[in-house]
Amino acid sequence: MGRLVITIARGYGSGGRTMGRLLAEELGINYYDRELVRLASDKSGISEAMFGEVDERVKTNPFFPRVKRTYHGTGAGPDSGNFASEENLFHLQAEVIKELAETEDCIIIGRCADYVLKDNPNVIRLYCYAPLKDCMERERALSGLDDSEIIRKIERIDRNRAEYYKCYTGRNWNDAGNYDLCLNTTSMSYPDLISVVKSYIKVHHPGWLESR
Repeated sequence: MGRLVITIARGYGSGGRTMGRLLAEELGINYYDRELVRLASDKSGISEAMFGEVDERVKTNPFFPRVKRTYHGTGAGPDSGNFASEENLFHLQAEVIKELAETEDCIIIGRCADYVLKDNPNVIRLYCYAPLKDCMERERALSGLDDSEIIRKIERIDRNRAEYYKCYTGRNWNDAGNYDLCLNTTSMSYPDLISVVKSYIKVHHPGWLESR
């Protein structure tokens, strides 16, 4: 039985990160989100700050059109002048994602992990979303911003994630066809959502839960 990896793409304010952490606790497996930036930095020797600048967003230049950089699994070596390029930073992080998938059961948040692991049969791809009013409510409780600022923040972050995903996968980030399960995080409680995922695991990865 191969390692089971659950990837979670999520709309901002949907509670996808919370869902991921709770699911990891329930299943007794590791949870990776921003830790991926640190791991990629440690592996490559490139500063976390450089990875952070392009974490789930694509740098833009008003004088040059955005170039699609669909990930094909190859990157630049340390002696290359492109080693610290935006495209290669994605590649280095993707390599960390692949290594984790080979060595442990885990949950990975964002970073196009569903696409990076598209050829791995032991991956469950989740997409978490919620109605705008519920996303706004979650953000309001955290930030205290007014409604107009919250809407702009949600739209900006989701746009960044969509552009990042499109750039490196050639796919639309919120296309349900990219995922095994799309979960409205306000349609039921977190424990019920976790039960849905566990039921999916039982059907598609028989014996895994019992082996824990």
